Amino acid sequence: MARKPRIEFEGAFYHVISRGNQRRKVFRAEKDYQRYLEIIADYKVRYKFALYGYALMSNHVHLLVETREIPLSKIMQGITQRYTAYSNKKYQTIGHLFQGRYKALLCDKDAYLLALIKYIHLNPVRAGMVKTAEEYPWSSHHLYAKRQKGGELLDTGKVLQMFSEDVEKGRKLYRAFMGDGVTIKKDDVYGAVDQRIVGDERFADDIRERHELELANIRKAKAHTLEVIAGKIKESCGVSLDELRRKGKDRQSARARKLCALVAREYGYKGTEISRFLQKDPAVITRYLSVRTELSNEIGQVLALLNMQNSNRQV
Repeated sequence: MARKPRIEFEGAFYHVISRGNQRRKVFRAEKDYQRYLEIIADYKVRYKFALYGYALMSNHVHLLVETREIPLSKIMQGITQRYTAYSNKKYQTIGHLFQGRYKALLCDKDAYLLALIKYIHLNPVRAGMVKTAEEYPWSSHHLYAKRQKGGELLDTGKVLQMFSEDVEKGRKLYRAFMGDGVTIKKDDVYGAVDQRIVGDERFADDIRERHELELANIRKAKAHTLEVIAGKIKESCGVSLDELRRKGKDRQSARARKLCALVAREYGYKGTEISRFLQKDPAVITRYLSVRTELSNEIGQVLALLNMQNSNRQV
């Protein structure tokens, strides 16, 4: 049976498990663990994803990742290929170090973040490698439990704020949470819907609906250039591309800019592409993309103009 495609979108939160090929060791020495973390840190800077937790075991890896604009597949491809090249060179081996397809569960972050943090931090304990999470050096537990050098690798703020707005109090409460005697079982975090989604039915339905929208956008992506879309904005609103790009803040141009950004997103363009085209700050475009319901009628009108253009081409 063919595997279902991964569900990927900006802001998605994943529990990633990447195993050694044929369950062989991927880390043989302390420097190997260190190198893998260095590579993650490098790609974090490059691809701007959030890392909420990790546990590096001898033959597999757990990561809790929230993506931004760069999809998880590209992030993991970069990390895996670079570490594999390092390992093959060091140990004079060839071929794949990791299994061909890592596991990535799309999770409801609000409902599962703390459970997943606890689950992966206790993984070495369940494996019988140590008696407590504190004894295992290659998980992110230490970066939550105590402030220390190297903490910039991890995005601890979200988790610690779930315990307290005061960071140090949050660390104290986190340590209590880890030692409260409550066990997080495998079924608690692997009870996946559709083999790809961890969350309740409402979360799963929302994700499926969003995924279908993403697939639809991909299918029609780039059917029109941004210049053509801007031309239809002019037809609809009377605002030219030059006016869209000006620094002026008149109400009509601002509304037309929002409309242009929203229609462009319908055709699969990313926020960064739209910001470069309109010559606006990416943060401004992000704000524009949050007002869809306000302009739903206008979006429909511009899409109709673009569809009419397609129909005319086919005649």
